[in-house]
Amino acid sequence: MRALVWITESGWEGCVDQAAMLLAPDAEVTLLHVAATDVEGLVAGGPGRLLGRHPPPRHEREQPMHAIAEHGARALLESARDRLEAAWGQPARSPSGESSVRLLARRGRLEREVLEACADADLLVLGRDGDDRRPGPGSLGRHARFVVDHAPCTVALVWPGGPPAGAIHWPAHLRR
Repeated sequence: MRALVWITESGWEGCVDQAAMLLAPDAEVTLLHVAATDVEGLVAGGPGRLLGRHPPPRHEREQPMHAIAEHGARALLESARDRLEAAWGQPARSPSGESSVRLLARRGRLEREVLEACADADLLVLGRDGDDRRPGPGSLGRHARFVVDHAPCTVALVWPGGPPAGAIHWPAHLRR
């Protein structure tokens, strides 16, 4: 089985824990983090625009944010791999001794990058990223909703911190 686990800054620990329960240590697992480039552009060009100035050329304003995002993504993915292997109780190693958990850091529009990355996957594991206090449409953010609706593979949608208390409210006619 080829599985892709979408790692985000919020709730990644719970998402990895749920993936460890769903996947066997011999699965081909790719941990994915996507840095949204629209945020980088806003941060880099914001102060100058507020004062009525033209922003610096694109290549000058993206470099610092790109380096910070890349470093943060790498550290987050390595932490996620370590947590996944700890949950399995063993390092996931290929016959050559290398880690069989692949780390993939991408940049771009979140939903498009995730969909492109899961083109060859059998399973996509992602955490809910909206209101985590109750179930319903608000428990998914717009990017996760788009990915769930358009994923080319099976999707496992998990509550990163576990489901909220009383998450299932059965109608009276369905209760036993």
